[in-house]
Amino acid sequence: MSDDTSQPFLFPAIRHKKITADFDGGRITSDGGVLLLAAAERRIGMADRLARLIADPRNPRRVAHGVADILRARMLAIACGYEDADDLDHLRCDPGFKLACGRLPDTGRDLCSQPTISRWENAPTLREVIRLTYALVDTWCDSYARPPAAVTLDIDDTVDVVHGHQQLALFNAHHDERCFMPIHVYDAATSRPVAIIIRPGKTPSGQEIRGHLRRLIRRIRSHWPNTRLTIRGDGHYGRPEVMAWCEAHDVDYIFGLPGNSVLHRLLEPSADDIRVRRAETRAQSLRGYAEIRYGAKSWKQQRRVAARIEATTLGLDIRCVVTSLRGGNAEWLYGALYCARGQAENLIKRHKGQLASDRTSCRSPLANQVRLVLHTAAYWLMLTLRDAIPAPQPLASAEFTTLRNRLLKIAGRILETATRVRIAFAAACPEAALFRSLAISMQAAGP
Repeated sequence: MSDDTSQPFLFPAIRHKKITADFDGGRITSDGGVLLLAAAERRIGMADRLARLIADPRNPRRVAHGVADILRARMLAIACGYEDADDLDHLRCDPGFKLACGRLPDTGRDLCSQPTISRWENAPTLREVIRLTYALVDTWCDSYARPPAAVTLDIDDTVDVVHGHQQLALFNAHHDERCFMPIHVYDAATSRPVAIIIRPGKTPSGQEIRGHLRRLIRRIRSHWPNTRLTIRGDGHYGRPEVMAWCEAHDVDYIFGLPGNSVLHRLLEPSADDIRVRRAETRAQSLRGYAEIRYGAKSWKQQRRVAARIEATTLGLDIRCVVTSLRGGNAEWLYGALYCARGQAENLIKRHKGQLASDRTSCRSPLANQVRLVLHTAAYWLMLTLRDAIPAPQPLASAEFTTLRNRLLKIAGRILETATRVRIAFAAACPEAALFRSLAISMQAAGP
């Protein structure tokens, strides 16, 4: 990319050697941008955070690959598009990946192989897997410089098709597949993942959702006792048990509410007004909003319901939400607050489609949860890298696939000498200036 850098790009395992950019022999790597991911990983300390939660019964004198090194290699590979563990069989010798994991590209020991990765995906116990999942919540909380005044969390489940005899896999008639249906929780305002939980391939019950929310909110409030929390989800999550628990524990909510004849009867005056006005103006469609108090038979009290009513030439379309929020009118509750939930679906698609988090092919559900944790950790690496890009740059809001193709999949030549490691990129690299600025801004301070 350039002849020499004024500052060393340091990694803990090779502090005695200076890494510079140059064009002079060496070995080729097709993922030169993995060094940026390594800097992002060390900025948030994800591998070390997760490794501390897994017991290592091995003899320290005979350990070739520490738990943090194994997890780091796996996360970097996932972020670079190598979602299968057996990809490490050839990446373990790649000079770029070795350098990103703190090992010298030529004389350093090769990285771990697929069997080592697979053993450690299956190694954590139930308690350790729970701690790993909580670590994701802790990472999200730590991403804020100070506790926010209020946060809205989007919760949703998604289909994860299986192709074997994995435990917890069930046939789902709606999707016509054997699958898992893991629950995803996001802070949609910042695109940050909060929790990912593997679960059977069926619609969650009210008791199950209440249990997940109880544990999640308890963990969040251990960090932020005074933050106002709002849970947002579709009709699957608007269960009586969930709403009653939220009201009892001072948590706001807004959930989708399936329509029924009673709701439609209560909304008929507003619906009729909108229908008549559309007919009088001869418009193709006319939308309006209404608010009522409604109590289903399974509810112990009436609750606030906001409705979006749209009259078209084909008839009426009525959509409702139920909420504990007291402020805002019906249009704001549905049109601005609830409909923003659609961003969480995009984040789930990014998690599954761009980081392949649906590769939950282990037989044990504990191992599959570990995989979800690792894929979510890779999500954090990509998000940290993107957040480091200055806002005027087009890539500051790019999808992960675009970041991978433009910044990570860059061929480079790496040369190790007695005193330094040189990294050469093509002089015509289109993102050379951005790569240089990120490398300088994200590197750790030298000793």
